[in-house]
Amino acid sequence: MSALLRPLWAEPRPPGAPARAWWDWVLVALGLTGALLEGILRPDLPSRWVQVVVVAAVVPLLLWRRTRPLLVLVVHVVALDFLAVLTGDDDGMYTAVVVLLLAYAVVRWGSGREVMAAIPLLLVSAALSMVVGSTSAGDAIGGSAVLLTAVALGAAFRYRARARSRELDQVTLRERERLARDLHDTVAHHVSAIAISAQAGLATAATRPEAAAEALRLIEAEASSTLAEMRGMVRTLRSDGPAELAPVPRIRDVAQLTGNGGDGPPVDVEMVGDVDGVPSPVAAAVYRLAQESITNARRHARGPSRIEVRVVADDDWVHVRVADDGAATPAPREEDPGFGLRGMAERTHLLGGTFAAGPGPDGGWTVAAVLPRRGPA
Repeated sequence: MSALLRPLWAEPRPPGAPARAWWDWVLVALGLTGALLEGILRPDLPSRWVQVVVVAAVVPLLLWRRTRPLLVLVVHVVALDFLAVLTGDDDGMYTAVVVLLLAYAVVRWGSGREVMAAIPLLLVSAALSMVVGSTSAGDAIGGSAVLLTAVALGAAFRYRARARSRELDQVTLRERERLARDLHDTVAHHVSAIAISAQAGLATAATRPEAAAEALRLIEAEASSTLAEMRGMVRTLRSDGPAELAPVPRIRDVAQLTGNGGDGPPVDVEMVGDVDGVPSPVAAAVYRLAQESITNARRHARGPSRIEVRVVADDDWVHVRVADDGAATPAPREEDPGFGLRGMAERTHLLGGTFAAGPGPDGGWTVAAVLPRRGPA
């Protein structure tokens, strides 16, 4: 048993707890309104205004149910148990059902220690209401079943979010690996050029000193490019799998994507500026972004008549924009929503750029990225 509980005890709080939003205030307002209406409409409630005041005092703590789930749960349970002893009313107010939200919250957003402390607290509170009060065994079992349902929902959503996070991490690692392979192939090209230039310089040094000097200048240029691209390579992760042997794609290769769509909509490619002088890591990223965006548009766009690809390169930046004119859609057009977009965003950010994707102003879907021309700083 200890082997099963030890991992849960050490588990941290799940990341990504949403910030307090407008619906949290609506929830608190509904709770306060419910407590007040219950006090007015239930004259038979023992010490009803005392109960209304206590419940109204703890309802606003729902605002902290994600950041302090165990503390808020303990305050609610202690307050309700104290209220039951003080008034002699084991049933309490209907509004006190908000404790179910807290049971869900502590399992969904709490750490392992908080979860392991909360579950016994809830079970002991339910047992005391049956032993000390007048709650029947059937009511106690029914209430416990409802409470455990809330706990089970919290656990289900917690581990579903964890599985989703692991899948996104795998997408990130795969995209980093692809980028590392592109960089590896580029660096290998430069190193090969350095080796060939060095051999040529050695062969001609005795008879043609000027040729040897030219070889040294070429070696210096290739070494500088290699060092710059190695800095980008260090920023990525690389698995031990075999490297791809295909040449690193260039920006001009985007034009070849226009003929790979079969019966899909035509693709118009426009290139502005010096796209041939863009370093290999950035050029490969532009190609991958265009390739993935065109594939998504052909697969998931609703009734497009064309897909437009525009690449603009200036002295500092390379702008990429892929848009279609299909019907408007509010969600990412992928079988696994967000995974392809996540990979494109990851590659762009690794190179120091910005990425955005969403519905276009006139319908369809637009993917836009801006990359630094010289790659990551």
